Amino acid sequence: QGQLVESGGGSVQAGGSLTLSCAVSGYTYSSKCMAWFRQVPGKEREGVAAIFTRDKFTYYADSVKGRFTVSQDSAKNTVYLQMNSLKPEDTAMYYCAADFSRTEGALCEPRGPPFGAWGQGTQVTVSS
Repeated sequence: QGQLVESGGGSVQAGGSLTLSCAVSGYTYSSKCMAWFRQVPGKEREGVAAIFTRDKFTYYADSVKGRFTVSQDSAKNTVYLQMNSLKPEDTAMYYCAADFSRTEGALCEPRGPPFGAWGQGTQVTVSS
C-alpha cells in the first residue's frame, strides 16, 4: 500500500517562508499528478498547486501564484512546496495528494476528478 507523508509545517510570521515536503512511497507509477491542498476548519478545501512528475508541468492557484513554488526530486520520490511571503490567510492544514489517472500535465490540476491518495496533513500557521 502506498503512502504519502507530509512534513515541514510550523509557525511563522507574516512575510516568512516555509518549505513543505511530501515523501511518496509504495507507488510505482512512472508519472503522477502530485498536488497540494489546504483546508481551514469550516471552509472548503482549496487546491493550491500541482506538478505532473513526467514533464514537471505545474499549476498554481491565483491566491498563491508568485509566492509558492512546487517542485519534485524524483530520486527521493519527494514533492516540495516552497512558500514565500506568507500571509495570515495562508494559515491552514496542508495536504499532499497523488493521482494516477491524469495522463498529461495540462490535466494535472488540484480540481476535477478526485485524487486517489492523500497524506495526513501538516499545519501551517502564519501570524501577523
